[in-house]
Amino acid sequence: MEPLADARWLLENIEDARVRVIDFRVYLDGRSGLEAYRSGHIPGAVFVDLEGEVTGRRPGAGRHPLPDREAFQRAMRAAGVNRDTPVVVYDNQGGSHAARLWWLLRYFGHDAAALLDGGLGAWPGGLAGGDEVAPAGDFVAAEPRLDMKLDYEAVRELAGPSVLIDARAPQRYRGELEPLDPVAGHIPGARSVPWEETLGPDGRLKAPEQLRRQFAAAGVDDGSNAVAYCGSGVTACLDLLALEVAGLHGARLYPGSWSDWSSRPGAPVAVGG
Repeated sequence: MEPLADARWLLENIEDARVRVIDFRVYLDGRSGLEAYRSGHIPGAVFVDLEGEVTGRRPGAGRHPLPDREAFQRAMRAAGVNRDTPVVVYDNQGGSHAARLWWLLRYFGHDAAALLDGGLGAWPGGLAGGDEVAPAGDFVAAEPRLDMKLDYEAVRELAGPSVLIDARAPQRYRGELEPLDPVAGHIPGARSVPWEETLGPDGRLKAPEQLRRQFAAAGVDDGSNAVAYCGSGVTACLDLLALEVAGLHGARLYPGSWSDWSSRPGAPVAVGG
């Protein structure tokens, strides 16, 4: 399945019981993603919470560690995902959070997953309110694809043609502010590719050729040499999806990201551009 789903295509296929739509809205200002979902969501969509079983609970691994295989399997079965179900995930912030669930599905072997291009704002149909409960699915999480990620030690040892890209806002990259983590700045050698800059004015992902130019300017001409991080390994997944759309395949995620790096004594930190 292609990494992006068009809203018109989804509208035409929304009645197909084989397509599972997941609302993955997240807010950092105290608002509730669940309450936003209940106020209006794509008909048939179920809500999945980032802070639920799709995120692990391991200390010393950043704010949003990867989940255990069994926990992720439970969460996807509860969301009505079957072994062969095409899954379309969305949020209302350009895919900056929903891309994490897209990445996790692929990490656990489910390639039939896509991000709704443009998110809720691109949806051309009506909205439903309240809660929707899907019939339990028979989703089976495969052993994780460990080649899709790097841990702290592996990131420290990156060398040669590898390019580390930072998906956070430019001010956080430069160390001018840090609202969440104990230290401001970025991993030395990382290039800034903010997730917002992968989107066009309409909130949809830029065209592949635009994305290729953007990543080339950051030194990425081969996706297999790229590693993305952000604050806690969530919004970096939109950069990873953008790399796929650009035809730069094989990029990896540093799941612990800055929340892991900045908490480790002795980890080097850079500031400025």
